[in-house]
Amino acid sequence: MFEEAKWITAGNRMGEISPEFKKKISFEKMPVKAIAHVTAMGVYELRINGSKVGDALMTPGWTSYSNRVQYQSYDITQQLTETTQIGILCGKGWALGNLGFSHLSKVYCDEIAARMQLELTYEDGSIETVVTDPTWEVWTSQILDSELYHGETVDLTTEPLCVGFAAEKTGITASPVLHVGEFVREQERVTAKKLIITPKGEKVIDFGQNLAGYVEIHVKGKRGDKIVLTHAEVLDSEGNFYTENYRTARNRNVYVLSGGEDVFKPRFCFQGYRYIRLDEYPFEEIDLSAFTSVAIYSDMKRIGYFHCGDERINQLYSNTLWGQRSNFIDVPTDCPQRDERLGWTGDAQVFCRTASINYHTERFFQKWLGDMMLEQTEEGAVYGIVPVVGELTARISAAWGDAATVCPWEIYQAYGNKELLRSHYDMMKKWVEYMHRYGDEEYLWMGEPYHYGDWLSMDTTENDVAGKRGGTQLDFVATAFFAYSTELVIKAGRVLGEDVSYFEDMYKKIKKAFRAVFMKDGMSVIYPKCDGIYHKRPIHDVTQTTLTLILRFGLYEEEERQAIVERLVQMIRDNGNRMTTGFVGTPYLLHVLSENGYADVAYDLLLQEKAPSWLFSVIHGATTMWEHWDSLREDGSFWLTEMNSFNHYAYGAVCDWLFGGAAGIHVLDDGAAYTHVSIVPHPDRRLGHLDFSIDTGHGILASAWCYNGNELRYNLTIPEGTVAEVQLPGGKVSSLSAGKYLFVESC
Repeated sequence: MFEEAKWITAGNRMGEISPEFKKKISFEKMPVKAIAHVTAMGVYELRINGSKVGDALMTPGWTSYSNRVQYQSYDITQQLTETTQIGILCGKGWALGNLGFSHLSKVYCDEIAARMQLELTYEDGSIETVVTDPTWEVWTSQILDSELYHGETVDLTTEPLCVGFAAEKTGITASPVLHVGEFVREQERVTAKKLIITPKGEKVIDFGQNLAGYVEIHVKGKRGDKIVLTHAEVLDSEGNFYTENYRTARNRNVYVLSGGEDVFKPRFCFQGYRYIRLDEYPFEEIDLSAFTSVAIYSDMKRIGYFHCGDERINQLYSNTLWGQRSNFIDVPTDCPQRDERLGWTGDAQVFCRTASINYHTERFFQKWLGDMMLEQTEEGAVYGIVPVVGELTARISAAWGDAATVCPWEIYQAYGNKELLRSHYDMMKKWVEYMHRYGDEEYLWMGEPYHYGDWLSMDTTENDVAGKRGGTQLDFVATAFFAYSTELVIKAGRVLGEDVSYFEDMYKKIKKAFRAVFMKDGMSVIYPKCDGIYHKRPIHDVTQTTLTLILRFGLYEEEERQAIVERLVQMIRDNGNRMTTGFVGTPYLLHVLSENGYADVAYDLLLQEKAPSWLFSVIHGATTMWEHWDSLREDGSFWLTEMNSFNHYAYGAVCDWLFGGAAGIHVLDDGAAYTHVSIVPHPDRRLGHLDFSIDTGHGILASAWCYNGNELRYNLTIPEGTVAEVQLPGGKVSSLSAGKYLFVESC
């Protein structure tokens, strides 16, 4: 593909204006088929006779542009006329615009460039090809500036002008590949809820939902009048518009009216927001019906559904869904609003299972993991961000790099695509070998200075940025994940029919080494050679996270298990039934409690309203997940502005426990795609009832329970092709095939 097509560019003639590359074609006879293959360094939309083709946004998507760039194929047969003008309107996007918290620009390319090959098939079977080359014209557009972080300026009073012919662009190394992931599209539309006049006199519109996307405005006004709007996630304690947590990202859109009926919305950027401030507005009256908030995200199929008798938990579930939607815009990002929005591997790793229960994410992760494979170093290292952006994001950390093993395994478990797992298997093995080779002591991963540790935990100094790594030893976390990833390689290898004896031996030695230095008398201890010396932050021998990881990763001996669980429970009780865990410990905490006989304690944590807790944000009006347990404090103040997103999905991993713990559905190692599952529900009267269902691809699998006086009723639905090993709290054990089942127990 694209053998004859050239990369073309506008050169330096456009300034910040988005260029449009145009070519006029005349037909003596009309083709019976016309397929356009298009890509860009930047973002683009294909236009035929001035109208956009298709409904996909932010094409060609964000990939590891040094290695590959996606192209999209369009059937434009019906749009062709005897004289057809083809246009490729472009913006900076990820390839050229400001990117990352290091304030980089032109990371992947120094000029916007486009490439197209149009294949025309005629009735007699002949084929004609039209390609981009220096005969294409370059035109200005009405998009005067567009930046992912800063917003878009559109002036409908300007007339596009031809500024000459395109130049051929050389030096682009990215190989064009057919679109791999899901297309980003417009999704939910949210109406404006209310107009607020803040104490400062600001005119603010509240849409009632934090999301990623943009505001669509329908308006008719005087030609040349201007609308300027800025975005925010929250209001401050006094009710004023608050944008400091956006850091340098301006999130500001400027629209100049044509004088007719205008519809404004960004073409090549998006914002993360709940509120907009009208900095300039040409009308005295503000008609809320003119403003619609439009969510955009990758077009994944919704497959998981949850509801229970506690509206706080239902809101928590909704917040998790919106966090995923907001951050699954082609790449699994940390946040959608500030000057970051990067593909953090640690966030994706902890959330991957939850994500794949909520939505069908197979293609989404296939694309992202493909870039991870391309960017994995020869030594096997996996960076903290994919695609890599700048030196600061090229760090290597445990629990972040482990996305290379965790995500492929979770995607396989969710959907059963063995060939996709096979395509990732070498990456999984290389990552484990990288950890094996690293450091002075074999089978211990020690000495890496950039581990993120138990990121954002609450067991270290408050407001201490250096303390974001938590009170758990970094090398403890690293070696625990070394063991876990090795175990996943073994599991994947067995599925694929590979010889895994080498990794089985390695796992035994990792576990032995871990226990020798990080455990004593069945409890976690500080290993003096580790990171406490390097990072000058308080570390602890026993934390909720150390005990959680020991239990979840099977690093204990059976005779030690009960004491470890009891110590964990006591630490939770001593902390007022609250957790102290961060990104690493939190996803597993409720699981280890319910699996070891303490489901009541898991519910105590789930239903806790004081920070740190999931419901603290809910009762304070959150509509998405927060980055910090205390992003907003009880007194109304904010955590440090340098890193305080109100739309992060990582802590939404708790929904994995709602499905796998409360509803009790767990995919067994030999049961990928829900063909063999265990159902071990953990009901609690405080929830009243619970309903969970998932579209497995071969039918609906559902687990529901409800309290009815002194009875506890269980309703299970097993689809064709699934065998469920059921164990109910009252002791009922069954192996069930397809059908609907009702069980009743006394309570």
